[in-house]
Amino acid sequence: MSDSTYEQEIEAFIREVFEQNCEELRLDSGNAITPDVKQLAMNQVLLYWRVLREVAENVTDTEVRLSLPGNETSCGRDYTIEGVVDILRVNDRTIMYDIKTHNADFVRANLDLYEDQLNVYAHIWQKLRRQPLDEMAVIATDLPDEVRDALASGNGEQLSYALGQWQPLVPIKFDPHRVDETIHEFGKIVDAIEDGRFIPPPVEKLQEQIPGKHNIRFGTHICRNCDARFSCASYRQYAWLGRKQVGDRAIMQYIEDPVSDAEQETWRDANLESSSSAEDLNADFSTK
Repeated sequence: MSDSTYEQEIEAFIREVFEQNCEELRLDSGNAITPDVKQLAMNQVLLYWRVLREVAENVTDTEVRLSLPGNETSCGRDYTIEGVVDILRVNDRTIMYDIKTHNADFVRANLDLYEDQLNVYAHIWQKLRRQPLDEMAVIATDLPDEVRDALASGNGEQLSYALGQWQPLVPIKFDPHRVDETIHEFGKIVDAIEDGRFIPPPVEKLQEQIPGKHNIRFGTHICRNCDARFSCASYRQYAWLGRKQVGDRAIMQYIEDPVSDAEQETWRDANLESSSSAEDLNADFSTK
């Protein structure tokens, strides 16, 4: 079998399984994925296969569940840390992969966020499971802008070049000295959730530029994906201070200065006077 035929068969299989998964999700949730989102997800899966074919073909253990029970917060609450990774064993080396739907440049610019998590996973794998581990890496599957542009243009050469420049594998160093600190930080988060303490970051944090993101602020990259942002004092202030730049126009109608009580009363009275009586409304909506 030629390599091109093999690739075509694999991609046909991926498309078939993808459609099956979408249908199962629709039946389970009662909701269907919009065509544009569905196509974007399909592209992400197919290009992941094309760029990381060697990894995909050699992964020996997928969706390995790691668990670290018996932890206790400073407030005495018991909790368990769990995670899911993929394991590749090749040439007497063991590599742990954590798949993230994040941008690779963002991962590289914010390694601390990922090192803490993978250090705990490595601790579980090595200390509790007593398994060897030689390398760790994040697989960042979010498509770079260059790849998205190439897909939109339909230019095959441009897409091939963009895929050749894309480096979704981000190596992560293992530092066993940070494990205890990370577990302690997890415990603080557990206590905050259980105590109902959800304090938003200050507006200054929202105005900071995101490392690895060109001219994108925390308030845009993070907060605009939060459903509670309209109830967040920090986000309202952020949107008000940057009305021309915030990009979330929908919020402005909620944070603009409201009309006075007298104006609202006048508006209400005028509408009541101009509205139809009950008899008129019944006549309007009666069946002829």
